[in-house]
Amino acid sequence: MQDKTGMLDLAAFAAALATRAAALPPGRRLLAALAGPPGAGKSTAAEALAALLTARHALPAQAVPMDGFHYDDAVLRDRGLLARKGAPETFDVDGLTALLDRLRGGEGPSPPEVAVPLFDRSLEISRAGARIVRTQTRVAVVEGNWLLLNEAPWDALAPRFDVTAMLVCDPEALRARLSRRWRDLDFPPEAQRRKLDEVDLPNARRVAEASRPADYLVDGADPGAL
Repeated sequence: MQDKTGMLDLAAFAAALATRAAALPPGRRLLAALAGPPGAGKSTAAEALAALLTARHALPAQAVPMDGFHYDDAVLRDRGLLARKGAPETFDVDGLTALLDRLRGGEGPSPPEVAVPLFDRSLEISRAGARIVRTQTRVAVVEGNWLLLNEAPWDALAPRFDVTAMLVCDPEALRARLSRRWRDLDFPPEAQRRKLDEVDLPNARRVAEASRPADYLVDGADPGAL
């Protein structure tokens, strides 16, 4: 459903993705970017979209998180970036770009099977090959803060996506979700404050101010609602 502001709910966005995917040749996989600020519910929404596409549209889909391309803490420490972990310069953008090219496919009769890394927030590390995007998967819902960032080298991602969306969330709800995230991970109060005020909220402002326009706006009020 589309509201009066032009914002879609997850079901309407899933339908739009299904229409686009149906027009692709058998060897091509649809790549959809779902961007948004920290705490907007991107991971939950991407998994929900994949479930909707698979169950309601008979279109096998999987979520692919951008966060698997975090540089390791040892690398960030060496570069003086550990305190800014989560900022655009703390990710392996070239690695993500190469993954998108592999996911896209188009060279054979069916899309390739591709292993993707996942970020373990409880351990603060990325795990290589932690998810397999299967050859029968027709839509990859790629989610992350910086997918639409209109700055080099992130702007090189633009031609690799078939569809883009920005997940929109009320600022107060965003702050509450982020506070709960670090509290639930048992971060000490001072570490919670630092994560929120020095990393998450500045990143949220940068997403809002420096992202290129998306094809669709998606309501993030209840990112898991089907």
